[in-house]
Amino acid sequence: MQKAVVIGGAGFIGSHLVDQLIDKGVEVTILDNLSTGKKENINPKATFVECDISTTSHIDLTFYINGADTIFHLAAKTTVQESIKKPILYNDVNVKGIVRLLKAASAMKVKRFVFSSSSSVYGNAAIPTPEAHTLNPMSPYALNKLIGEQYCKLYSDIYNLDTVCLRYFNVYGDRMNNEGGYKLVFPIFKEQLLNNKPLTINNDGEQRRDFIHVDDIVKANILVAKHKNNFNGDIFNVGSGESYSINEIADMFGGEKQYGNTTVEPFETLADISKIYLYLDFQPKNKLKTWISTFTEQSSTE
Repeated sequence: MQKAVVIGGAGFIGSHLVDQLIDKGVEVTILDNLSTGKKENINPKATFVECDISTTSHIDLTFYINGADTIFHLAAKTTVQESIKKPILYNDVNVKGIVRLLKAASAMKVKRFVFSSSSSVYGNAAIPTPEAHTLNPMSPYALNKLIGEQYCKLYSDIYNLDTVCLRYFNVYGDRMNNEGGYKLVFPIFKEQLLNNKPLTINNDGEQRRDFIHVDDIVKANILVAKHKNNFNGDIFNVGSGESYSINEIADMFGGEKQYGNTTVEPFETLADISKIYLYLDFQPKNKLKTWISTFTEQSSTE
């Protein structure tokens, strides 16, 4: 891998990926519309193009990715509850965006297209959940991700574009979104802790999640990008293989709990990561409890 394009490279996960690629000597171009990404996340050694992949012309996209051997697609609208309220918007951004990118990548003979998908495609699933599990998206966002996976497979089968899909479980780490209408649970709890407020929890708090650190997500992306054999649309779970309830997470932070909104969400997510371990020797290294301890220490000193 010599030249890569990272779609969404100013965002939480994308910016970490860009940093790692540049550290490895890869020439990187970032495409991002800065709707959720931040300018301060952009690595100054990367080439940055501000654009919206859902509206940018096919010709312009081919120009931006010209010469790239790998495309990492991490850009999307990702708020589950918002997608339920605005399904047309989510379809326009997430589905049209990936089709435009796949068409451009195929035209420019890109060697590999890496798509960031989501464990949300499973819905309420048996646990731990393998990649072959029945799929049951519970929101327009989840359906968008499934359609994206299917388009990747079609482009591998019909247009000879090598694609691979990574189903992320719940990602945490530095640069998590802490602004706007949707925040991950960790920065929410951190903000509430700093302001001596109770930790607000959706539903009964017994819902469980497989949390995976952003550095491990980046590692998985780079592993599939460097892999010698074609994937032809194959899919891999990327999780930690452990789950925690939201109540347990709140206990790690400490403080009073307060129960509020009722939301539509799977009760538990837990990745079966045996496939990615077998094929790519992927082993997550970061531990949630250790990270939260550091995160809360940072809270007390800020």
